[in-house]
Amino acid sequence: MTAGSTTAQLIEKHRPTLDQALDAIRTRAYWSPYPEHPKAYGAEGAVPGSLNAAEGQAAFEALRGKRFELDQPGARGWTGAEISPYGLELGVEYPHPDVERLLPAMRAAMPEWREAGPEVRAAVCLEILARINARTHEFAHAVMHTSGQAFMMAFQAGGPHAQDRGLEAVAYAYAEQVRTPGAAEWSKPQGKRDPLALSKQFTAVPRGVSLLIGCNTFPTWNGYPGLFASLATGNAVLVKPHPRAVLPLALTVRIARDVLNDAGFSPDLVTLAAERDGEGIAKALATRPEIRIIDYTGSTAFGDWLEANARQAQVFTEKAGVNTVVIDSTDDYKGLLSNLAFSLSLYSGQMCTTPQNFLIPREGITTDAGPKSYDEVVTDLAGAVEALLGDDARANALLGALVNDQVKERIGAAAQLGEVALASRTVTNPDFPQATVRTPVIVKLDGAKPDAEAAYLSECFGPVAFAVAVDSAQDAVELLRRTIREKGAMTVGAYTTSPEVERLVEEACLEECAQLSLNLTGGVYVNQTAAFSDFHGSGGNPAANAVLCDSAFVATRFRTVEVRRPS
Repeated sequence: MTAGSTTAQLIEKHRPTLDQALDAIRTRAYWSPYPEHPKAYGAEGAVPGSLNAAEGQAAFEALRGKRFELDQPGARGWTGAEISPYGLELGVEYPHPDVERLLPAMRAAMPEWREAGPEVRAAVCLEILARINARTHEFAHAVMHTSGQAFMMAFQAGGPHAQDRGLEAVAYAYAEQVRTPGAAEWSKPQGKRDPLALSKQFTAVPRGVSLLIGCNTFPTWNGYPGLFASLATGNAVLVKPHPRAVLPLALTVRIARDVLNDAGFSPDLVTLAAERDGEGIAKALATRPEIRIIDYTGSTAFGDWLEANARQAQVFTEKAGVNTVVIDSTDDYKGLLSNLAFSLSLYSGQMCTTPQNFLIPREGITTDAGPKSYDEVVTDLAGAVEALLGDDARANALLGALVNDQVKERIGAAAQLGEVALASRTVTNPDFPQATVRTPVIVKLDGAKPDAEAAYLSECFGPVAFAVAVDSAQDAVELLRRTIREKGAMTVGAYTTSPEVERLVEEACLEECAQLSLNLTGGVYVNQTAAFSDFHGSGGNPAANAVLCDSAFVATRFRTVEVRRPS
């Protein structure tokens, strides 16, 4: 669309996509409007007007070493100090916000946005996503060089899959807002007297300014659901990126502001709050009275602080958990090993969904390859990881780079906690020699020993796995229950050929409210979820109080206000 596009044109353009998204969240079947293959983009691809690989990289390079202009109110100088985990200094500077000017401008933009109604807001949001999608190659480099994801993962997870999650949030937001009709005629019979008659109007009213606190590892994938859920329900959104991952969200803000302006709305509905190194503006922003919604992904400590202190806001958090896999038995031992090896290795385990604890009966398990002892299972899993990552080129494509020094320190500390079944090794990336690339470490622990609890009942973010010996499958389920209840879990996995053990694991996950994957041995992994079908997190255990994405994620971002008058 070009400048001056009308909202009617946007509705006509995007209504079919919205209808398909609404159908997808109802049926939970596979669907995505955004191609995940790089060749789909560019003049010869399926996405019209999109950048190809060379154009996307050139667009990214053109951003480096420059000021990122946004023309938003309330700028007080410039800030920016992003250094890629691959060693590149980005050198991009962003406007530093004066929130005393920025927040009033955002609030002033909201009445017209509220009056536009759910369908117009959804169409504008879909136009923002369409323009982002056309620049997926550019975004891939921005995500790669702020998060440390390998390029293909940055392309897919930071691009189409993140866009899917944003569209999913828009679909849920639209469905909840139109659940109540915009108007109704009400008539109550009064016997012989004239009926009581009222005309009633119902308006979805936004809560206020929404604060998005971005994360370092998945700035778009974790950021888009909250951003688009708030915007689609009529709220203005203040985007506060992680200081080491500003660029992907700054690009998002710039595109959103362009689309809003083109559609006739104030661009100040979406603004950026980039902070100076060590400034820590999230706390100050989170407790301001103007902030009525907060979306946060990150550490448990700050998530707990937000839930306790940002009392004026509706707070949605995704924090940390201890993800667990119960290994009881399998009819595809080779598939089990390869599946878990990939899950451990993907993005160096720097995903909130990566499995950490593997609960294995100390007497061993039954498999299609014969009985396997605890030691054999651990040794074979270590061997599967080594085989997967034995070639450095493949290892770099899967592992990416460590996002910060703390992850590297955890790898070293974990190796001191027990017998090392698989030592982490350093991988050299010839294209980015300054990148820190490490393979996973697997440590054997005895679940019966109290001194081991401190290790396996704490989240160890990064490529660290604990093979925990337990007395039986039933003991594994009890430890699983305790882990979810006390520490939370974003994902749970289990391998069993026993209907009874399967029932016990499923019952534990239902009662403790954790998402469960059973017997994954093919190309679907426990740490991956699909928009429109899978729920990311449950909102029912300590790992997160929100779900990406369900009705509860959008419904409290607005309220329905009624105006009634005599007919």
